[in-house]
Amino acid sequence: MLRFLLAIALLAASPLQAAEIKLATWNIAWLTLRPPHDRALPRDLTPRQPEDFTRLADYARRLDADVLALQEVDGPEAAARILDPNDYRFFFPDERDIQRTGFAVRRSLRAIRNADLAELDPIPNERFSLRRGTDITVEVEGRMLRLLSVHLKAGCREAGDRGRECDTLMGQSSVLAGWIAARRREGAAFAILGDFNRRATGANDAFFAPLAAAAPLLRANEGVSNPCWSDARGGRPFIEHILLGGPARDWVQANSLRVMVYAERDPAMRDRLSDHCPISVRLRIN
Repeated sequence: MLRFLLAIALLAASPLQAAEIKLATWNIAWLTLRPPHDRALPRDLTPRQPEDFTRLADYARRLDADVLALQEVDGPEAAARILDPNDYRFFFPDERDIQRTGFAVRRSLRAIRNADLAELDPIPNERFSLRRGTDITVEVEGRMLRLLSVHLKAGCREAGDRGRECDTLMGQSSVLAGWIAARRREGAAFAILGDFNRRATGANDAFFAPLAAAAPLLRANEGVSNPCWSDARGGRPFIEHILLGGPARDWVQANSLRVMVYAERDPAMRDRLSDHCPISVRLRIN
């Protein structure tokens, strides 16, 4: 009995092991089950064949993310073609857009859906409306992590770009800054993941500066280039990003950033797989 009580005391005194999760984002480029020539699809869109879904599912298994932020996915039925619904729960916003953001969360993790960040779409009633942000909270070993999947306005990729697309993107920057500020007031650990359609050019970038002013942020892919579909000229600047704030900045494991590049090198496969590759980091939550 004495030995038993001693073992219990030692167990209680031992520090809890930190939990690790793999956090990823992937724009899967018009992942839809709609038939070819559907009026909602671009006329020049290359229809995916059954073997393309098989390839994507193989890459999803290799990615093996615990939480995957999705972009350009037409809802849970399309997501289930490449991610096993027995392993993942899907979260998508309340909108009919084909190119929706979303999340796939491993079923072993507790997750709840928060209200959509609808303000990211200032033209919801137009045919080619923009995308809402998908907002969820994931619980890992009793710690809460607030997550936002985004796909922002295209056409304002560079710091020197000007025009209506940039006006829209800067409006989305203000919306994200407000979301970040709210998380800072709560003291929450948080991350924003997805396709920003914007290269990060420095602290004074007109898009990123308001975000950094709202709260200190860590960009997980800072200082590296994107090897996705690279050629002899090498990688390119990222337009997708993983931004972490609050305690989550300290949870990122050093040197854990990864980009899963495709084995296929034929440029024609970009339309059948995706012109974006999955990027991921590992978090050690304590």
